[in-house]
Amino acid sequence: MTDNAKQDIFFHLRELRQRLLAALAIFFLAFVAAFFFAKPVFNFLMQPLTRLLEDQAGRGMIYTAMQEQFLTEIKLAMFTALLVALPLMCAQIWLFVAPGLYKNEKNAVWPFMLATPVLFYLGASFVYFLVLPVAWKFFLGFEQAKDASHLAIRLEPKVGEYLSLVMRLVLAFGLCFELPVLLMLLVKAGITTAESLRQKRRYAILIAVVVAAILTPPDPLSQIALALPVILLYEISIWGAVLMAKAAKRRERTR
Repeated sequence: MTDNAKQDIFFHLRELRQRLLAALAIFFLAFVAAFFFAKPVFNFLMQPLTRLLEDQAGRGMIYTAMQEQFLTEIKLAMFTALLVALPLMCAQIWLFVAPGLYKNEKNAVWPFMLATPVLFYLGASFVYFLVLPVAWKFFLGFEQAKDASHLAIRLEPKVGEYLSLVMRLVLAFGLCFELPVLLMLLVKAGITTAESLRQKRRYAILIAVVVAAILTPPDPLSQIALALPVILLYEISIWGAVLMAKAAKRRERTR
């Protein structure tokens, strides 16, 4: 290996180290800020359940371990920091990768970098505004009032379990909404094509249903709410692959 090659490797490693440290610094600062707003953020995440119980006095959440609420706020601060810092962390990745790309490669890659946080936030918004109210209403339907023959059954969710479930759903939907970015990158790299995606449609639908069953609570509404958008995003990816192929052919004709 020549001295110039060694210098290039050391330069890129040093650049990678700086970008990783910058990303960690962004996450840490976001975590510190988020910790001081953990309670308002948790109250915001409780809103889908709060709206369903707003006319019932005395309803609330519980924690059964001394440290549970504190650890829940730590976990919530990390989760919030990840969501807030995601675009800036993607920017650090772009700043590391961009100098090594040609102009046409930059033009091809930057839309995917931009779409990554946008689609993640879209998935998170979808689960918060549409899925959670439906899922919580479904689970509240298993309550029963007290009468002469049986005792009352009432939901008293634990703060830690509630947050864990919400985080799992947000991350599941956010990551699943990244499907078009992944498929478009595979098409761009020549690993797959629109025709191949069409041929594998049945397998994609099966995988979407299985993933939805694993990642969501065991109620059919939540599972359908995840599986249907993933299938729709797969179809959108096929059309995107067709458009990319047409654009590539036009570029070939103009050369």
